[in-house]
Amino acid sequence: MALHVLHYLHHGRAQWGVVAEGAITPIPGEYESTAAFIEANPVERLMILSGPSIPESEVQWLSPITANQQFICQGANYRQHMIESGMDPDVKKFNMIFTKAPSCIVAADSAIVKPRAVRFLDYEIELGLVLKRDITSGETVTEANLHEYIAGVVIVNDYSARDIQIPQMQFYKGKSFRTFGPVGPYLCLLEKHDIPKLKELVLTLTVNGTVRQNDTTAGLVYGPAETLTELSRVHDLRTGDLLATGTPSGCALSIPSPEKQRAAAQLSEEDKWRLFLKMQEDRPQYLQVGDVVEAWIVSLDRSINLGVQQNVVVEEAV
Repeated sequence: MALHVLHYLHHGRAQWGVVAEGAITPIPGEYESTAAFIEANPVERLMILSGPSIPESEVQWLSPITANQQFICQGANYRQHMIESGMDPDVKKFNMIFTKAPSCIVAADSAIVKPRAVRFLDYEIELGLVLKRDITSGETVTEANLHEYIAGVVIVNDYSARDIQIPQMQFYKGKSFRTFGPVGPYLCLLEKHDIPKLKELVLTLTVNGTVRQNDTTAGLVYGPAETLTELSRVHDLRTGDLLATGTPSGCALSIPSPEKQRAAAQLSEEDKWRLFLKMQEDRPQYLQVGDVVEAWIVSLDRSINLGVQQNVVVEEAV
């Protein structure tokens, strides 16, 4: 059975607890990182946790991924999102990997600060995988042993400044402004028999109540097993690290078709990016100050319910 855990602040103290029906059963101990929490609390032990509970309404949410963990991301990992990003899914045969700064991680109900210099702020709901153990050499991860590598899952919203990410070719900078990485609210810890449900999670995102993104993880192009296998041959991964698996279609970003891109290749760099920015100006989907973004991920059988993120876009302080 999947187990839902909350990292929270209560009476000035950061704690972890098991959540059920709006009540939190505190987990004994203090843990300074997601890694320390996972290593000390096997899901089987938490299943039998007992003790007095507190109402969830009395606590302040914290991110279940602490800022001392790696934040790794997959890009263009749903077929339709590839198309809206200007890629040909029948030609792109590689797993796009990048990172976000852990300093952008915030709680699931945090305000999103829109930098004054950013014109085109976009949203990206994603399923986040939380690692169960260190990976320090090349390993072969399969569907059969995936439960040995994934402790649980979370909601991630990969907010992105498209006018920095695309024209400047700065994925890291364009996606790493502070507050651009809300995570949670819940860390859903998984048992072996829960792992197949990772292929049947429904992702939904709304802006001001209107659905912008809605898809299932069945549409992932590069799944968790093959991605972890590939990453294990590149660099070290640690317990508690976060892997965001990509976003479905429905983002505000609009990229010219391959045909238009070939035509634009004849233009100067300055004219090419002027054309790109003009295209974005015509997209009302980009986020503005005051917009409310909600995101949730639920399994078809409802046994995995990662809660609801709600972020209000606010203006950067002077």
